[in-house]
Amino acid sequence: MVTLATSLIAVPLSGTEQLNLADGQVTAWIMTIYTFPCVLGIVLTLYFRQPLLLTGNIFVLIFIVSLQGRLPFGELAGASMVAGVAVVAITALGLAGHLAQLIPEPVVIGLLAGSTLPFVAGVFSVMGSEPAVIGVAFLAFVLGRKYLDSRVPPIFLALVLGIASAAILGKFGTAGWASEPSLPVLTPLVFTWNAILTATPVMVVLIVLQSNVPSLIFLRGEQYRPPARVLGYVSGLGTMASSFLGPAGLSLSLPATAIVAGPDAGPHRYRHRAVVLAYAIFLAMTPLAAYAADVAGVLPLELLVAIAGLAVIGVLAMALKRISSGPLTFGPLVAFAVAVSDLSMLGLGPYFWSLVFGVGVSWTLEREAIMEVRAQARELST
Repeated sequence: MVTLATSLIAVPLSGTEQLNLADGQVTAWIMTIYTFPCVLGIVLTLYFRQPLLLTGNIFVLIFIVSLQGRLPFGELAGASMVAGVAVVAITALGLAGHLAQLIPEPVVIGLLAGSTLPFVAGVFSVMGSEPAVIGVAFLAFVLGRKYLDSRVPPIFLALVLGIASAAILGKFGTAGWASEPSLPVLTPLVFTWNAILTATPVMVVLIVLQSNVPSLIFLRGEQYRPPARVLGYVSGLGTMASSFLGPAGLSLSLPATAIVAGPDAGPHRYRHRAVVLAYAIFLAMTPLAAYAADVAGVLPLELLVAIAGLAVIGVLAMALKRISSGPLTFGPLVAFAVAVSDLSMLGLGPYFWSLVFGVGVSWTLEREAIMEVRAQARELST
């Protein structure tokens, strides 16, 4: 849970400057990640007595920040609202399986790898300007993964030692802490075709196919009977409601679900208590959201960028492994290449075209492999 909490907050804080956010907007955006999903998730967990961990979708956050300010925050919030409507519609019509057949998940994984790569590369880009601080954080992360017990998250160790080294070397910013907390500010939703076509399809696929569906499958494998349709509606409606605070996407978290619903979480009938504990940790962080903008102003931007990159190394590794293992290869690889490019056509950026070219190439060159993926999707949807 410490790893998840650190990863979730590091990604948006690393992008606040590029997105040109006011302090109140930063506070509100952090609340969409921690507070809002917790309130809904606690109700579901206690009612169904199952480990149902809802969070702001880390993949959506990575995607939003990876846009590097190419879309204004208000337009991203509008695209998030449309994504929530789409998730509700997909749930009501039972179209999750059909979506998986139309847009093969491996192509989305390729896009995800492309959007994640700049974060990881950013660790070494900023190391040149702050070699001591970033070097300490990177070394702590590597040695933590090798030598520390798995219960001591390496990303948390990297953050602590990175902050300590920045303090010792006098690298803190001069903005200082505000005398009063920054209250959350609503973001006016702006609806543009550019943002909707670029961001909404990616958000929908990441919420439904990358997060909810595999999390439900894992829960079923652990002999739970998760309320799939209810969770789909909660994800969609929650994403819509939270869009006024900022684009995040509300969904089950597959990595966290594996932790709180797996055998290590204790006896089967009591594992939902692990989720309640996780929610307690997240809710305890809510008052800190009011000072999130101060954190971004005091800590070196290079450190925030590096921590965000280290936090998503595992995501990149997973995505690259999925791309290379098949059954689809060419489409995901094309999606990956387009996502890391600067392609812009018809006013639409590389992430829109990543899906278009990736899906097109897979349907042209890998039709038999797509049939295999479609068969798996039909099985998962049932």
